Amino acid sequence: MASFFNRLKRMFSLESSVNSLQEAVEEKERQLADLTMQVQQLDQLVLEKMNEERIVMRNEINEERREQEDQLETLKMTARQEIEQSRTALIIELDQLRMDHEKKIQVMLQQDVDLGHELAEKQGQKEKLEKELKRIVTQIKKGKVESLAIKNLIELFPESVNYDRIEDKLKDFEAALNDEGILDTVVHLDLHFKTSRQLRSQMNSNNKDIKKLITNYHSRYTTKANITIYDLMVIGLQAELQNILYTLTYTNLDDALERSKALIHKYLQIASNGNAALINTITRFLMELEVLFEQAIRIEYSYYVQREKEKEEQRRIREQMKQEAEEKRMLEEERKKIEKEEEKYFVEMNRNKELLMSETNEEKIRELQERISLLESQYQELEEKKEEIIKRANGKAGHVYVISNLGSFGDHMFKIGMTRRLDPSERIDELGDASVPFKFDVHAMMFSNDAVALEQQIHQQLALSRVNKINMRKEFFYADVESLEKLVQDIDPIAEFTTTMMAQEYRQSLSVTYVSSDEAYLFDEEEEVS
Repeated sequence: MASFFNRLKRMFSLESSVNSLQEAVEEKERQLADLTMQVQQLDQLVLEKMNEERIVMRNEINEERREQEDQLETLKMTARQEIEQSRTALIIELDQLRMDHEKKIQVMLQQDVDLGHELAEKQGQKEKLEKELKRIVTQIKKGKVESLAIKNLIELFPESVNYDRIEDKLKDFEAALNDEGILDTVVHLDLHFKTSRQLRSQMNSNNKDIKKLITNYHSRYTTKANITIYDLMVIGLQAELQNILYTLTYTNLDDALERSKALIHKYLQIASNGNAALINTITRFLMELEVLFEQAIRIEYSYYVQREKEKEEQRRIREQMKQEAEEKRMLEEERKKIEKEEEKYFVEMNRNKELLMSETNEEKIRELQERISLLESQYQELEEKKEEIIKRANGKAGHVYVISNLGSFGDHMFKIGMTRRLDPSERIDELGDASVPFKFDVHAMMFSNDAVALEQQIHQQLALSRVNKINMRKEFFYADVESLEKLVQDIDPIAEFTTTMMAQEYRQSLSVTYVSSDEAYLFDEEEEVS
């Protein structure tokens, strides 16, 4: 960078020398004018000789001026070459940065592949656990059959039941369990709430409430037979809950809640066929337990909601990277096209300057000078445009837009996004393609050197109004035109905001009462031809 500024310094020094030479030329011309005045005052006798001397002197001056102009042009060409070399070096450096960025993207993609392999491994572990679950469920079903058989035996032949032996067996069974005893679930599966401290705390609190409820109702039974049946019922309910939680996914919450309700209803039906004196107690117990079971399901489901948000965030990042790569590719193509145009202008300017050096006709000289001035102006515009492209390709500059689609989403839904393209309307046109029936209306278009931060600022202020709170790539928000106008004006007071929803195609469609299939076919053909 220091060498670049040194070259600029030398260029300015050279321009100063050129200005000095031009002043010398002007001084010579003034001297020539003075000599001309003196020649006119001389005697007519020596007029011919003086005219010859004047012609010789003019030729010498013209020759000297041409030499000075050649030197000036050489200095300008040298300065341009130095600037072009510096620009080329800068472009090479930027290309290297782009390549480094692409390498980072490749690394991230490889990490994504590795995550896929890890997911496949987890899937294998899941299949093993599912097999284990099936084995446990089979045991549970067997236990249910045995418990029903015991229940029927007690109801049909109460005098033949040895309650002391049953109590001993229950004590042995309780000792084989953990410290929670008979009130804890027999089945412990690897559920997802355990991966989160917050969810773990919520589930532990809910499990304590379940245990407390079970303990409270356990104390209401006095006979050994009723206690035995109650304990068997609790074991079955806990195992069923574990099964529901293990099979829970992001898409089947309603199904899991229905299964929980069906489970409670099934036990209510079983209870209604038993001892009538216990129906009210069991019904209250199951109704209270149903609420706690639903809470357990929703706590476990919170894990899937959070995981889905993380997936959507990863998809959003990949989509953003893909969009940025596409925009950079388009900017690179635009830069190359501008460089070709610059080369044409540069060649044309040099050609006109060569013609100017050899031209003697005043009218043609003036035309050539005007032509050169125009070419230099156009060349400078291309340079500025190219600098803007380089700035956008390697920075965060872009446009943040606020658009609506009355025919597709109504008058209270808006999309707020950003694009790095030089012509942001291209992005708006893409959004209004065949995926929606009508084109979008643009309400605001704000340029920013950090469009990403500006977009995030607006999204944060409208977070509560976001339509899709899971998929952050869906940048749609519920709002009204007036509140959005105030928001935009607060951020960018000079930004123009259009409050009218033109919705031209939508309103025209409302005015058309019927379009035949033949006419629609013709419209499709016209679109394909165009």
